[in-house]
Amino acid sequence: MLETVIGLEVHVQLNTKSKIFSYDHNDFGNHPNSDVGAITLAHPGTLPMVSKEVIDMGMKLGIALEGKINRNLIFDRKNYFYPDLPKGYQITQDATPICKGGIVKIRSDDFPHSNIELTKIHLEEDAGKSIHVQNAYFTNVDLNRSGVPLVEIVTEPVITSSEQAGLCLIELRKLVRYLGISDGNMERGSLRCDANISVRLSGAPLGSKVEVKNMNSIKNVRKAIDHEIKRQTKMISAGQTIISETRTYNPENNTTSGMRNKEVLNDYRYFPEPDISPIVISDEWYESVKKSLPILPAQVKKILIEDYGLPNYDASLLSDDHLTAAYFFKTASFCKHYKLISNWIMGPVKSYLNENEISIDILNLTPSKLADLIHAVQQKEISHSDATQQAFKYILNHPQIEVSESIVTLGLAQLDDFSEMQQLIEDVLAAYPAKVKEYHNGKKGVIGMFMGLIMKKAVSRIDPQKVNEMIKGTLDKIK
Repeated sequence: MLETVIGLEVHVQLNTKSKIFSYDHNDFGNHPNSDVGAITLAHPGTLPMVSKEVIDMGMKLGIALEGKINRNLIFDRKNYFYPDLPKGYQITQDATPICKGGIVKIRSDDFPHSNIELTKIHLEEDAGKSIHVQNAYFTNVDLNRSGVPLVEIVTEPVITSSEQAGLCLIELRKLVRYLGISDGNMERGSLRCDANISVRLSGAPLGSKVEVKNMNSIKNVRKAIDHEIKRQTKMISAGQTIISETRTYNPENNTTSGMRNKEVLNDYRYFPEPDISPIVISDEWYESVKKSLPILPAQVKKILIEDYGLPNYDASLLSDDHLTAAYFFKTASFCKHYKLISNWIMGPVKSYLNENEISIDILNLTPSKLADLIHAVQQKEISHSDATQQAFKYILNHPQIEVSESIVTLGLAQLDDFSEMQQLIEDVLAAYPAKVKEYHNGKKGVIGMFMGLIMKKAVSRIDPQKVNEMIKGTLDKIK
């Protein structure tokens, strides 16, 4: 029986203002080759400077993943040549990574709980970007990305399926966003994943691993792994030898193709970076970083369940994104209807965010106004349907207006004097004695007809639930 062995190498671009070894801007989308200075290009006479912010971020990630922080750091040169690597080498960490060990905890409700063990987390600089022009005999090179700070998270070869690999990436993306060290956007390349995949007979030594690159979404990571498992399984069944190589994934036809033979460590000729002195992390430095960690996703979920009484489903969705969780907590400081807040965030708010492709931190509805809207519905000042379908959107387009003003402006205020409504109900029932008789004979569905007639005749906005109760009460009084 064949079994799959997978290890992931996850590169996370850190959202610092400058690059890891220079003052060059760390911005996305700027004009090609506009953020490249002499240090990034390793011009003669220039020396790299290590960003303390980068080390702090690496420590945060390592502590959050329960790894062991290395207190004595040495940077190394990794020697290889690509057109998008301006120095001809990359400054990275080999023997002394920022963190050794650690675990990624997978606690999905739809998948067996597991801990993905980590080998290490290390800091390094990113390479530039080669842009291949279709049907041309040249390649464009943009070096803006060169020198951008990265953390590389290397898992042990303990992942057994594409689904488990995808869940591991989801947890890591969630974590870096909670920590505020990266936006984790795979489409923009701020989170990238290489998967090392091998297939072997159960219990046999590890087979030749194949590294798959060029996967720009978690969905594509899963698809690429599944394809590679099938390809290798078919080769083993046919008695063919698996070559240790690097392959690229093509999402258009869901295939992988060979790029080059896999390098071994000796090919890189690692040696300590001579222009960067060893860095010692003191106890004070370590403790200050540790104390700066925010509440992490698992703890947020626990708080939502235990302190706010939310169901597991709600807590899972709200804790998936730190901005959404923060919005909930802020709204909850104004309103104690916690389940209703959750319903609004997961319903109308989420739909609006998805339709407009924006994040909740730039939503034109402050937590206090969402609380006011929920209170208005609870106080029967406006119906729930009017609040979600009309007032919600009106307030989004007029953020300066108060909820109470929007209800009046839109004419959505519900009737609060029900004496006139009672008379209207009695008039409608009197006009349809046959239908009243049907009700008393057990045909309760006629209430819907009465409700429709009353809704048409009513001059003011009404609370359907209240009117429904009044209709039943009046019918029950008629003999």
